[in-house]
Amino acid sequence: MNLKATNNVETNKYELEIEVTSEEFNQAINEVYKKESKKMNIPGFRKGKAPRAFIEKYYGEEVFFEAAVDHLYRPMVMEAVEKSELKVISIGEFKIDEIGKEKGILCKLNVVVKPEVKIDGYKGIEVTKEPVAVTEGDIDAEIERVRERNSRMVNVDDRAAENGDITVIDFDGYVDGKQFDGGKAENYELTLGAGQFIPGFEEQIIGHAIGEEFDVNVKFPEDYHAEELKGKDATFKIKLHEIKMKELPEVDDEFVKDVSEFDTVADYRNDLEKHLLEQRQKAADSDAENQMVDAIIEKVDAVIPEEMIENEIDEMINSFAYRLQSQGLNLETYLKYTGMSTDNLREQYKLQAERQVKVRLGLEKIAELEDIKPTEEETEAEFEKLAKAYEMPVENVKNFVSVEAINADIANQKVIDFIRENAVITEAKPEKKPAAKKKAAPKKKSTKKEEISEEEKTED
Repeated sequence: MNLKATNNVETNKYELEIEVTSEEFNQAINEVYKKESKKMNIPGFRKGKAPRAFIEKYYGEEVFFEAAVDHLYRPMVMEAVEKSELKVISIGEFKIDEIGKEKGILCKLNVVVKPEVKIDGYKGIEVTKEPVAVTEGDIDAEIERVRERNSRMVNVDDRAAENGDITVIDFDGYVDGKQFDGGKAENYELTLGAGQFIPGFEEQIIGHAIGEEFDVNVKFPEDYHAEELKGKDATFKIKLHEIKMKELPEVDDEFVKDVSEFDTVADYRNDLEKHLLEQRQKAADSDAENQMVDAIIEKVDAVIPEEMIENEIDEMINSFAYRLQSQGLNLETYLKYTGMSTDNLREQYKLQAERQVKVRLGLEKIAELEDIKPTEEETEAEFEKLAKAYEMPVENVKNFVSVEAINADIANQKVIDFIRENAVITEAKPEKKPAAKKKAAPKKKSTKKEEISEEEKTED
């Protein structure tokens, strides 16, 4: 195979003129003949036993041409691209100009290549980094989340319903004296104050005790989803069956032992402060890095071919489909459930794909300009890391992850590090806030029975 010419036909697009010699073409015809002849019936010969010359005479000289071109196509294209030394990202139209046993093949192949990239000003990028701090209030809030996770529901039978309680009710709704669809339920669990029902409904349950039957009068909002109920006055007949409340554990040393590896509240609070600080530091670092990446995107000067964006979208959709598969879904089912089409999904990913392509082109260009490359040790270390993560031998990892892909990832990260080292990072000034008073450890909510019990102890 000869690459006769490489012609730049327009920005990022080339036409490769390729010649396949008559010897190569005839060899391909022979290869195809060995496979295709087994399917052919020629008078006077058993099926698959007719010589090539008889088949060509019977069906015509060009009988194997199309199959021979298909046989040659992939190796021919790969060799032509390699000889062109172009950074090809997409294969386009393939056209045969001449073909014959004596001539061989003269053809043209259109390819799309990576764009030429220019980038300036990637040193000294200005970044504002948010200050990192953890207050006593932040630690208290984290402890509250842990208390919530370790809470339990208890029945309340010695008082009326209060805001925040969970009630179990029957309700039956009437508009203009008539029941309406969806307005009736039994043993419905409703959290008071959660805003599950229309305004005014939950508030009117507060103050009622278990076993009470009463009416709740409300007005449906003007923008209510059911047309026949918009702006209507309604009466709900209610029966209150149960009142439950969330009981939170008291924050003491026993609580700390149950939820952590520590023995005292003080040690637990110190550990929470440390972890919250680490999390916020990582978030601040990530935000600063995103600012750098945004700056790089703005500085990339290139005419990016649409094919490059489409290829990136393909990768994103394939990755998304793989994640769905790990959750027991496939892409087709997901699109059906969400009412989306493949075109909708591609459009949804387009902006992100454009961003990814620009970032990658920018980082690659900086790596080229600054001669940033991964070392063999870094490459092997990354393979070792993947092998450990996937719990398989390193050689197996190398079978499905290319060295080129690994090196590209390492180089990109090294470029990010280089940009960070050369960036001008300014710490933002923290907002002045009044000093927060240190809160006492929250105590569990007591019921009336417990309060009475305490009073009796005092009297004794």
